Amino acid sequence: MKPIRTFTIVPSLPAPLEPLRELAYNLHWVWNHETIELFRRLDSDLWEATHHNPVLMLGTIDQGQLAAAATDVGFLAQLQRVSQSFAGYMTSESGWFRRIHGTVEGPLVAYFSAEFGLTECMSIFAGGLGALAGDHLKSASDLDIPLIGVGLLYRQGYLRQYLNEAGWQQDVYEDNDFDNLPVTLERGPDGTPLTVDVAYPGRQVTAQVWKAQVGRVALYLLDTNLPVNRPEDRDITYQLYGGDLEMRIRQEIMLGIGGYQALKALKLEPTIYHINEGHAAFLALERTRQLIEAHNLSFAEAREAASASLVFTTHTPVEAGHDYFPTSLMGRYFAAYAQSLGLTFQDFLALGQRDPNNHNEDFCMTVLALRMAVSSNGVARLHGQVSRRMWQGLWPGVPDSEIPIVHVTNGVHFESWISRDMKELYDRYLGPRWREEPADRTVWQRAERIAAEELWRTHERRRERLVAFARRRLRAQLSHRGAPQTQIQAADEVLDPEALTIGFARRFAPYKRATLLLRDPDRLARILNNPERPVQVIFAGKAHPRNDPGKELIRQIVGLASQERFRHRLVFLEDYDMAVARYLVQGADVWLNTPLRPREASGTSGMKATANGVLNLSTLDGWWDEAYQPDVGWAIGRGETYDDREYQDQVEAEALYGLLERDVVPLFYDRDTNGLPRRWIGRMKDSIGTLCHFFNTHRMVQEYAERFYLAGVERYAQLTADGMNRAKALATWKTRIQESWSQVRVETVETEPFSQLQVGNKFHVRARVRLGTLTPEDVRVEIYLGRVDATGELMHAEATPMQPIEQNEAGSYLFEACDVTCFASGRHGYTVRVIPYHPDSASPFLPGFITWA
Repeated sequence: MKPIRTFTIVPSLPAPLEPLRELAYNLHWVWNHETIELFRRLDSDLWEATHHNPVLMLGTIDQGQLAAAATDVGFLAQLQRVSQSFAGYMTSESGWFRRIHGTVEGPLVAYFSAEFGLTECMSIFAGGLGALAGDHLKSASDLDIPLIGVGLLYRQGYLRQYLNEAGWQQDVYEDNDFDNLPVTLERGPDGTPLTVDVAYPGRQVTAQVWKAQVGRVALYLLDTNLPVNRPEDRDITYQLYGGDLEMRIRQEIMLGIGGYQALKALKLEPTIYHINEGHAAFLALERTRQLIEAHNLSFAEAREAASASLVFTTHTPVEAGHDYFPTSLMGRYFAAYAQSLGLTFQDFLALGQRDPNNHNEDFCMTVLALRMAVSSNGVARLHGQVSRRMWQGLWPGVPDSEIPIVHVTNGVHFESWISRDMKELYDRYLGPRWREEPADRTVWQRAERIAAEELWRTHERRRERLVAFARRRLRAQLSHRGAPQTQIQAADEVLDPEALTIGFARRFAPYKRATLLLRDPDRLARILNNPERPVQVIFAGKAHPRNDPGKELIRQIVGLASQERFRHRLVFLEDYDMAVARYLVQGADVWLNTPLRPREASGTSGMKATANGVLNLSTLDGWWDEAYQPDVGWAIGRGETYDDREYQDQVEAEALYGLLERDVVPLFYDRDTNGLPRRWIGRMKDSIGTLCHFFNTHRMVQEYAERFYLAGVERYAQLTADGMNRAKALATWKTRIQESWSQVRVETVETEPFSQLQVGNKFHVRARVRLGTLTPEDVRVEIYLGRVDATGELMHAEATPMQPIEQNEAGSYLFEACDVTCFASGRHGYTVRVIPYHPDSASPFLPGFITWA
């Protein structure tokens, strides 16, 4: 039965408590323990029952409790302190960006992502990508960077997980009640909800815009669940990553194109658009289309201006993780759109195809983003290398190391993930700057000063809380599963609050190898059940609904945990979310990570653990490949990879068991007369002091701002000044390069005869190059010198420009490199190459245009 009228009921607060409303609707409380304690003080049980949702809590709390709080002098004093602190945060003018780069009117950057992980009560994220996006917004707020977020508000977020009696994951979806979430509808001048209409085949789809305030940063979220839309279009924002391929393209159209149009409707005009993973890549096309219409440009001209304002971050080193759409589906949704860009449909498709000459190749969102954005990056040093190899085909002839995909290593937002106990310890020993300037190395070097006993007792309290939480969670799991009462009661005896505790929590994908530790159950049982040195393992994580191999890994863990020899030492916690994650990264002793190298893009859970003094034990993949040092944790293997997966797993499982038996467990239980594991505590301090300054999102977002955002603003201003003259000139130059490049070739290369040189010797190289209708100003001729490996290939080579010294005939030029220096001994070689050059071209490489001798 449907109502004939709908309306919204909002919390009724006594006047003295009215500041609670503003606090509840700004997600700054997510990383402010004082605000959380304020809500918890109102009703701690209700705080837990509402899944840490202050808006829902204020709407359901007994009015008598509110009336009592309104006359509670102690509560009102705490409310005043929290409100004043929040007001100071929101109005402060001393944030990093404002201090260093000055004040900017309006938003500078729009950050587009398919998911945002801000807090457990807002289920609009699936895992690491969303958590990273949420931390990005939080750090942007703390740093006072003029940034806004854009995403989708899903009626159903990612799955809720429970296990059946066989240990098989069951997927449950719950509706988000937007009226009881910390979001508000954006409204027009007449008070009606602000909407945008997005073109879909044969119809317009309407979306309304919600806003979540994340500290100083606004996050705008589109919602298509409106009566004006068809049922299938109302479902566009129904479920995160739900539905079939056609639903995926509908969602990504709404995110990229609808999101851009929403900002226009809001009268927001950021200069830089950050595409966080390929889901939002249609944004690049809409940005270009809007410039075509606004300035009467050709697609090529508008593309140059649009590209200058686009930043793309790829998070996926696994081929299956990238979105591909068949050409038939693209035709249905984009045939008319291509015409609005002034492109043939085949030219449009070529923007998203690895091989534009293969007209049947699927359209890839990552390829589209890489072709359109002036800046592209992976999310760790190793992931940058993997991404350059993965997408090298887009730049044929360009060496791996020079593919224009760089890396910005991920981080985490410390205040969201560090326990309150640990924060207080840091405040005492590191001072307040660890919160304000966590990227300052000197701040974290003070970790050495932390009293060993204080650090250890603080960590022990967190382990005790983790064990208590795990027992409560396990009881609830068993009760929900209908287990016998004796088994439910036995849950209070699992785990030991004083035993070495290993945490493993992440998405259950086969390449993450959650069961590597279980490969030899007998050996594992001996490690866990040593009466003198007990060890316990807590697992948590979800498999994708359609990933049965991932669900099978969970079933294996649960099956092993049910055996008597593992019952007290091995636990799987269901329904992994941010709340579970916080308990684990704050309370474990060791954080275990076993991805198959090099398939982990970054991984941020280990960074969260590090910030809480937890030591990492991981394969050399993702972030750990660049973070690992012998004194801060342990590496499983040395980064070796084998063609035989079974052999790889066997080798690394043996290495893992060996590390536990020889190093990890003995070090943990090596105690002094006061019961302190001094060497373990020393390693905790080394880990904090060495790693924390780098693996945080303040450093990460500052790097994006200074390397990409501000550089993009300057570049965009240059290209669009004076009626877009430089953008038009650059587009004209690229057309000339495309038309003339077939004439370019290296005809001869000459140097003085030698077979051996000494370090420090110099030599000269001359090359005759035919440029056809191009001129030396259109190109860069370079000598490419480096070591020669065993297969005869150049490696670690560097390019040195050659200068034109004469023109012999029409289109033929002589170039020379003087004083080419030999810096190291060994077998070396060189060649000569020609690449296009224009002072306004952001990259030295145009795809498909490079000529080698």
